[in-house]
Amino acid sequence: MKLSSFADYAVVLMSAAARHCGAGAGFDPATNKHLKMNATTLSAETGIPLPTAQKLVSRLSAAGLLESSRGTGGGVRLSRPPATITLADVVEAVEGPIAMTACSEQGAHDCNLEQDCRIRPHMNVANNAIREALAGVTIASLTREMA
Repeated sequence: MKLSSFADYAVVLMSAAARHCGAGAGFDPATNKHLKMNATTLSAETGIPLPTAQKLVSRLSAAGLLESSRGTGGGVRLSRPPATITLADVVEAVEGPIAMTACSEQGAHDCNLEQDCRIRPHMNVANNAIREALAGVTIASLTREMA
């Protein structure tokens, strides 16, 4: 299983946004808030093409992972601390529910083998293990330097 480029870019973009939320990073003592970034800044910092960064900002904002505002002083910032945002949150925001197979999705009945399938009941075990693994990695942990 491999993440799509879009999901991969979303993780990179969220990690970049998180670096600006760290202790003192991007903090405005006058307003007591973290400074906002915009898609152009995130694109330049990460190397993600601007149109893709704009789509990601839109999708991540719609999912409630980023706060965005327009106008003077506008931009985006994480909607909550990076330690509370997981890889599962980010992947699901841009790709939808994590599902290894069509039968792993809630309410999906897209498989021609579904009636007689003996594997289907077991696929949720694997699917849940993958989701739990992604939920165990926070955006904050991705911003730490590797030793």
